[in-house]
Amino acid sequence: MTGATGIIADRQFRDRMCGIAVGKVLFDEPMSAHTSMGVGGRADALIFPDTVDMLGELVSFLLKEGVPFLPVGNCTNLIVKDGGYRGVLISLEALQGLEIKKKGEGAVEGRDGVGVCVHAQAGVSFSGLVDFSVRESLAGMEFCAGIPGSVGGGVKMNAGAWGREMKDVVASISILDAVGRMRNISRRDLVFEYRNLDLPDGAIITGADFHLARGDRGAIRERISEIAAVRRERHPLAYRSAGSVFKNSPGCPAGKMIEEAGLKGLRVGGAEISEKHGNFIVNRGGAKAADVTVLIDTIRKRILDERGILLEPELQIIGNEP
Repeated sequence: MTGATGIIADRQFRDRMCGIAVGKVLFDEPMSAHTSMGVGGRADALIFPDTVDMLGELVSFLLKEGVPFLPVGNCTNLIVKDGGYRGVLISLEALQGLEIKKKGEGAVEGRDGVGVCVHAQAGVSFSGLVDFSVRESLAGMEFCAGIPGSVGGGVKMNAGAWGREMKDVVASISILDAVGRMRNISRRDLVFEYRNLDLPDGAIITGADFHLARGDRGAIRERISEIAAVRRERHPLAYRSAGSVFKNSPGCPAGKMIEEAGLKGLRVGGAEISEKHGNFIVNRGGAKAADVTVLIDTIRKRILDERGILLEPELQIIGNEP
């Protein structure tokens, strides 16, 4: 049986793939050009479906061909190892639909039955969603100000800050399941956990409805400005990163444990545990994925040795060693 690399390198396979409407296709693509950390080896193919229908066609095609694939959202919170990814990575960043849903359009509103329902496709960035809520004078998304990434990945990881999480504003989600069927799942049937949404194996989030409330635009903008100011003060925004590296443990934030272990400022190659915030690893220039993963392993071992706590990564690490 031909491996994924051989299949994708085969001209006939490429012709068949390009013969269906799947959006932009990049073969043998360096993921360092796409990840927020700026590291990563080459993917056999990186594909950007323009619509949900194209995504469905692509997934059905890859399943039929037996080619491994993985959705990667907008490539934030992602580390691709230096050996690259053998298969197809699917970026959802072209799925940019964003609108207020009218009653009768299938919107599932909040548990109190009031408010405004906003639908955002998976590729919409949190910054775009926050800006939209300001323009429309909608309250509820302020906590997302400054969170990197997009709706699909953010909902899947139940992203949050300032005591709020996706579970508090999601009214329903749309998914493409493992056999290529579109499904809508209401909030009451979603199982959110800390930094995770439990979904069926192989499901891809294509969009979400958010239950927001009419509010005062000035007050909403002011709260967003306050949150953004705190983030600028606390987070190392001058360098490329993948956001928070580890999930917080009960009773003590990961960044505080890393700081108390004396690990801030530790460098491997071009990667550094940020001097500004211990739960960030930044690319100081020329970092490799291996530099980042060495620092991750170093942190986990030190905290386990000193505190008996095994930190769980918040970011996703995929691919092969060189």
